[in-house]
Amino acid sequence: MASFVRITVLVWADILTAYALFVMMPYLTTVWNLNITRAAAIVNVFSGVATIMPIGMAFLVDAFMGDFWMLLLSSLAYSFGVSCLAMSTPPVLSNAVGNCGEYKPHCIGDAQKVLFYTALALIAIGISGHITSLESFLNQQREDNSKELRPSQAAGGFGVILLPIVGCIALPYIKPWSVRFGIPAICTVVATFLFTTGSCLRVYSHSEPQGSPLTFLCRVFVASASKMCRHLPSNDNQVPHSRGLRCLDKAAIEVQTQNQDQFEQSRWKLCTREEVEDTKMVIRMIPMWMTFIMCGVVISIGNTYFLEQATDMNRKVGKLKVPLPILKFFYDLVKDHFKSLYVKVTKKVLPGKYLPPYGIIVAMLLSILCCITAAKVETRRLDMIRSHGLHDKPNDSKEIIPMSMFWLLPQFLLLGAVDGMSNFSIDQFFTNQAPASMSRYLKLFSHGVIGAGTVGSVLSVYVVGKVSERGGRPSWFQGTLNKSRLDNYYWTLTVLSSINLILYILVAMQYTYKQPPNEDGSKATKNEGFTQP
Repeated sequence: MASFVRITVLVWADILTAYALFVMMPYLTTVWNLNITRAAAIVNVFSGVATIMPIGMAFLVDAFMGDFWMLLLSSLAYSFGVSCLAMSTPPVLSNAVGNCGEYKPHCIGDAQKVLFYTALALIAIGISGHITSLESFLNQQREDNSKELRPSQAAGGFGVILLPIVGCIALPYIKPWSVRFGIPAICTVVATFLFTTGSCLRVYSHSEPQGSPLTFLCRVFVASASKMCRHLPSNDNQVPHSRGLRCLDKAAIEVQTQNQDQFEQSRWKLCTREEVEDTKMVIRMIPMWMTFIMCGVVISIGNTYFLEQATDMNRKVGKLKVPLPILKFFYDLVKDHFKSLYVKVTKKVLPGKYLPPYGIIVAMLLSILCCITAAKVETRRLDMIRSHGLHDKPNDSKEIIPMSMFWLLPQFLLLGAVDGMSNFSIDQFFTNQAPASMSRYLKLFSHGVIGAGTVGSVLSVYVVGKVSERGGRPSWFQGTLNKSRLDNYYWTLTVLSSINLILYILVAMQYTYKQPPNEDGSKATKNEGFTQP
């Protein structure tokens, strides 16, 4: 079996597991009987941490482990995590721990809770490791075995197309949660086993770690702090002299009163001018980085509150009952293809312009439109609930709201476009602004920004809930979805996203954007975009 296929099976298992985890919110609100805010907090913290951790994982890969060992250890963590998730469902360990085997809250004991939260931690490690190393390690195999990969590439592409169909259509029709989580667990274990056997047979080619560029950032801070009391020399040729952050220039000062050989040997006390300037470039990106977080807050409501709304809505198309993960299928479809459409349209409308600043504006405008659409649809859903007397419907009731689930499709499509455009444009922004040495971390920074917003959504729900209680009024977030006022929360996100868009434009005007080369490889004749005053 080709090394390419052994690695591709990990991608297959990841896709199937993603569709199984997509319905985590309904699982927590029905089987565990958690209120919607607590269930959403668990899902968002898990998702956010899994997308922030790759930045630290990349440091470990570059400094110590290499892609192969990161992929191996994260795949093992992934396998144990999904297996623990399947075992945490009530029927699996009911006889061993003395609990009942029904999918009811009173059947969730301490053992199931420990397994569940352990599973989330291990799965987060697995997802982070795969985000960090799976693509780069796969590219290494393509480069070293390019002639023998054509049949296996076809098989890999077929699996990537087939598995979303299986995940969104076949898997949801399996009723027992233990089996629904168990099938991805088995697939993940088999995929990890196949990948591990490849290492035993030595079919992989991989490079050794070369050191992390994050190290020089730490070195600049340490070196400048150690020379805090020293003055900058009057001769600017001795140190970097770009505007701002002059305190970091001290990291490049050579202290003549001490042994110079010791300073050359101690890389933590003396940095080069290039390292100091690269560190300044990274720090200058932080204000812009902060404006991207709001996109993550909006994206976080997709697999939590949007999905919970769809749970009790009419899912039938004729006599066919459509599964919930079909919404994820359309979401991913728009996420993957909208950015390509945007690039084609923008190149025709704005030829020669630098695209990422406009792409981020488009993503923020789409997030505002998504929140407005979601608020309108939720208002209609609540009106439908009141008119049919379903306002006090308990969580375990089988009554379905007489409103089609596909009313939610526009907001899922808009949210997919937001996710795709924000990741693409943020990645391009970092490519344009970050030092060349940080190229490996660009896409990981994009994931990390969205992950920070996903975790931050938990805080936003808490703050909005507390503010809505002022004056003795009931909180917008109640124990059940039908008693809550998510439409008000969506309007709040609309206002916050609009303010964030204005802040982004003001911050973006402070940056200078390097014009990329023309398509024929020639150098651009002018610098387009915003310029720094």
